[in-house]
Amino acid sequence: MGHLAEVLDILLVEDSPGDARLAAEAWKETGLPGHLHVVADGVQAIHYLRQSGTPLPDLLLLDLNLPLKDGWEVLAEIKDDPALKRIPVVVLTTSQAENDILQSYDLHANCFIAKPVDLDGFISVIRSIADFWGRVVLLPPR
Repeated sequence: MGHLAEVLDILLVEDSPGDARLAAEAWKETGLPGHLHVVADGVQAIHYLRQSGTPLPDLLLLDLNLPLKDGWEVLAEIKDDPALKRIPVVVLTTSQAENDILQSYDLHANCFIAKPVDLDGFISVIRSIADFWGRVVLLPPR
């Protein structure tokens, strides 16, 4: 049976140090207990997820425009792997292009969110993600 996470374990795949820092600060402001782990490219993301002994995250926040391995490659690899495919993946990117949205859902993203360019909008989006995935959604058991 699914569970509401008491402490949410999140992996943020984001190559912008500024956006990663903002996301961490916004998450703290939600008051929701959680551990936000940040990796800066797609290769690091897959490596993080496949490390033995590291618990899988409850949620993955994925940028699409990443160095070394882009977000679509990461998403395809996660959703094609029986050990990883149940991790909810939120695509969080600056793009609003229809093709990017369609391709993300074709690869089984759980949702697609366009990153607001203004600070208040970005913080509001992170709070919404925290509230929805941390307080509303039943997550798959670890």
